[in-house]
Amino acid sequence: MENKKKIVVFASGNGSSFENICKKLSDVEHLEISKLYCNNNKAFVIDRANKYGIEKFIFQNKDLKNKKVLQDLKKVKPDLIVLAGFLKKIPFDITNKFKYKIINIHPSLLPKYGGKGMYGDNVHKKVIENNEKESGFTIHYVDQNYDEGDIIFQKKIQIKKKDAINLAQEVLKLEHKYYPKIILKCLSNGKT
Repeated sequence: MENKKKIVVFASGNGSSFENICKKLSDVEHLEISKLYCNNNKAFVIDRANKYGIEKFIFQNKDLKNKKVLQDLKKVKPDLIVLAGFLKKIPFDITNKFKYKIINIHPSLLPKYGGKGMYGDNVHKKVIENNEKESGFTIHYVDQNYDEGDIIFQKKIQIKKKDAINLAQEVLKLEHKYYPKIILKCLSNGKT
């Protein structure tokens, strides 16, 4: 169908966020999840992509730098690139070509607990260690620096238990609830 907005998803691991995006957005008429980009050929997210019949581009980390990934993205021409548990830095040539068309979800209230090495459990452990009263997640545009792009959306929660595992589960539940909605919002009134 003409006029469909195309998104591609970058993921590296289990893929629960990727599957959540597929579940919530596969039936949206004006949207197509065109491709999964994955830098780990053993990642469970590949099985999830197979389940939804989504094309895959499996690459090695060097392909981010040698422009193989960029060349493929240029062919696909996505309206939005969604990072969902993708841990490598996106190189400048890609962030520059797709300025304000790449979004990421981060499990903290940025600018707190962002940057290199701050992902997943590392973030939640640090939040608990520092006796924070609240946490949450941030959806932001991706630029050339880790977790520093313009913030699109944040959701806060109060920390009830001093337990990183519990916090991770609570934050993930909220991420799954809001990420698909924000993806649609970015497609309908995104920056360009």
